[in-house]
Amino acid sequence: MTAIAGIASPKKAPLVERMLKIMKHRGQAWMEIRDNESTTFGITGFQSQENARDGFCNNALAKDGCVAARFAQAQKNSNGFILKRDPIGVAPLYYGRTEDGELCFASEVKALLLATPDIHELPPGYQYDGNIFECHYSLKTYTPVTEKVENITTNLRKKLEQSVEKSINQGCNGSWLSGGLDSSVMAAIARPRLKKLYTFAAGLPGAPDLNNARIMAEHIKSEHYEIVIQLADILEVLPEVIYYLESFDALLVRSSILNFLVARLASNYVQAVFSGEGGDELFAGYEFLKDIPLENLSDELIDIIGRLHNTALQRVDRSASAHSTTPHVCFLDPDVVDYALRIPVEYKLHQGVEKWILRQSVSDLLPMEILNRRKAKFWEGGGFLNLLTDYADQHISDGDFQKERYLEDGSKINSKEELLYYRIFAGYFGKAQNLCWMGRTKGVVAN
Repeated sequence: MTAIAGIASPKKAPLVERMLKIMKHRGQAWMEIRDNESTTFGITGFQSQENARDGFCNNALAKDGCVAARFAQAQKNSNGFILKRDPIGVAPLYYGRTEDGELCFASEVKALLLATPDIHELPPGYQYDGNIFECHYSLKTYTPVTEKVENITTNLRKKLEQSVEKSINQGCNGSWLSGGLDSSVMAAIARPRLKKLYTFAAGLPGAPDLNNARIMAEHIKSEHYEIVIQLADILEVLPEVIYYLESFDALLVRSSILNFLVARLASNYVQAVFSGEGGDELFAGYEFLKDIPLENLSDELIDIIGRLHNTALQRVDRSASAHSTTPHVCFLDPDVVDYALRIPVEYKLHQGVEKWILRQSVSDLLPMEILNRRKAKFWEGGGFLNLLTDYADQHISDGDFQKERYLEDGSKINSKEELLYYRIFAGYFGKAQNLCWMGRTKGVVAN
């Protein structure tokens, strides 16, 4: 995990330094700033990320990540910068203009706000030179492969193994483990390739995720740690979660709380973790997808994959980086994504079973109760249910909700729970002129 920041103007090193320091959780072992005749930009990272530092020094290139699945970069050109972001949006990158019209950028909103209230997110798969956007990658549906199902499962398994091996080579020996299918797949593939694998889980007392994570950890013989929390713990950490997450979207915040806490736990033992993010989107893991006609399912999967960058992937990135760790989202490795998009949808959602082809490909790796576990929402598996919804209903009146729900940029707060989060969010990010950069959960509308 690294952080980058810059301004298309010379002699701005003090400001760029402040921008990098506010993102020091993304890497504070070293910092490099380059101030020349037309630009000032810099990068900060951990000791293990000298490759990113070398790229900056040799090519005037600031970069986050060292594999194709995760990068955000800024390269100096004659007009300022060319900004570029990875295909799915695993690594964050924001840009804007100063009062003097100078292009500026940063890995996080909180840093960019030091230079401008004009915040925009660089779309995944795009590059921008300050004038023109160019698409270098776009998600699309492919003609499905016509191989036998046995060959598909074999090929999928091989690509997942290769993706995990790349991450292990980068020093990953920990895994967030909810006991769901996706995180269990990552841990199960990684375990025989490591002398020791650390796994981490979080939840409220009696949460299904805690029990299932224990089952999986015992099955693969990982060194397992868990944190059991109460409502008081959630309320205590909530401002910190929103500060790092940079969002008030109710479902995103709710799912981020446990992710944030399990990331904090993991940071005591490892510097990088596996995450199962992306499995549901690639292999039709959500319950609502069962109501979509099969002929429309591929397009729907493309849509929800394309929404990951400022929702679920933002949760993964910010939860990990807040604790100076790097998440590896192996399901979103370009080779895995490319192959998964070619798998016929009838093998993803098969006879009412979601992610059927993924289950087939790893059937020898998981205990039956994990292999057959159906999808649970992140907060439901963690034992949240309506805990925060009820709390907000008790502490925010109907009158206050109606008065505060309409925001200056024309957007609306969807619920009292979301207003609870927005009040905290506004204290940190109220200087932003608009919220076009902030993702919202699909299907949740104000009424």
